[in-house]
Amino acid sequence: MGNMWILAQAGEAGEIVSEQVSAETEVVTTVASDPNAGAAPVVRKGPFGEYGTLIFLVFIFVIFYFMMFRGPKKQKQKHQKMVQSLKKNDRVRTIGGIIGTVVDVKGDEITLKIDESNNTKMKVASSAIGKNLMSEN
Repeated sequence: MGNMWILAQAGEAGEIVSEQVSAETEVVTTVASDPNAGAAPVVRKGPFGEYGTLIFLVFIFVIFYFMMFRGPKKQKQKHQKMVQSLKKNDRVRTIGGIIGTVVDVKGDEITLKIDESNNTKMKVASSAIGKNLMSEN
């Protein structure tokens, strides 16, 4: 929002008070009608002290870390665990939408039987497996 200035005039001695209000600090300066009378500005700390902005930035960084890095990392670990637990005769769905039965698992390559009548088989990478349909029953 920026800074906001509030100007007010006092009644008796003709002194003028100007106040700057910002997110972190407030500075109040009093100027008397006598130009030789110098008054030092009074600095008041904001609600989070001197390091309020720094605390706020660290808090935002932590939120972004959990949203951008932690969530996808957990999903990747969950997918790896699901792929490692695949065994023969499990029904799976690939990320392309093909539904088949696992015939063989060799390292990073999985053989799926996708048609019973023609005995059609397909080899896919383990990363192409989207869901184990046997685990939801």
